[in-house]
Amino acid sequence: MKKFISILGTVLVISVLAACGGKSGDKEELVVGASNVPHAEILEEAQPLLEEKGVQLEIETFQDYVVPNKALANKELDANYFQHVPYMEQQMKENEKYDFVNAGGIHIEPMGVYSKEYKSLEELPKGAEIIMSNAVADHGRILSMFESEGLITLKEGVKKSEATVKDIDENPKNLNFEPKVDAGLLPKIYNNGEGDAVLINTNYAIDAGLDPKKDAIALEGTDSPYVNIIAVNKGNEDDERIKKLVEVLRSKEMQDFIKKEYKGAVVPVSE
Repeated sequence: MKKFISILGTVLVISVLAACGGKSGDKEELVVGASNVPHAEILEEAQPLLEEKGVQLEIETFQDYVVPNKALANKELDANYFQHVPYMEQQMKENEKYDFVNAGGIHIEPMGVYSKEYKSLEELPKGAEIIMSNAVADHGRILSMFESEGLITLKEGVKKSEATVKDIDENPKNLNFEPKVDAGLLPKIYNNGEGDAVLINTNYAIDAGLDPKKDAIALEGTDSPYVNIIAVNKGNEDDERIKKLVEVLRSKEMQDFIKKEYKGAVVPVSE
């Protein structure tokens, strides 16, 4: 009997492995890597809608901004959903084997400024320590936000999306920008009361139980060009499975879900 069970188990394992190819029954499989919040949550909501279109969506979650692109480049994923275009372009500059394209923009996550001590950017004292992530692609975004609030100016001719701390021209309050922390650790830095203000990406803020609309002392405008996208390896943007995924994520049903679920902390886009 034990021998029979063993053989049966082997057959079952082989059957499961056989189902992990490009098709699951009569449905096409699609493996997408995503950050836990809000990306994976949005994909989970989209699963049944995508299934109606004949695509079985498998979601792989990641805790950082580096591994999802490695997995995509290694073709362990069909697509990933966690990054905006400036970050993707920066990653491709730093990794010559990366050749990704934007298959479609889905939503914007306004960057937030959080502080345990101050209630507005205007209250920040001279020499305040501003802690931000070490993701270079976010630096221009953050500095542009501070410039729009009148706290700094950037050097003339500098492309805003590519600006770094070295491109600060005027800084009347002598704010001390510290771009040395992994983005995923920023909520912990904030909760520990470190620094005078901490810039936190919305996905990490929500994942840590923060409400960007209520807890942030300043929030990036919803006209931000930093749209989170479905990224794929070049040549796969015309894959019918990818097209169906983008179509579903941009549908009215999904846009309504995003608006209701995240109450303005995540803003859907339609192109």
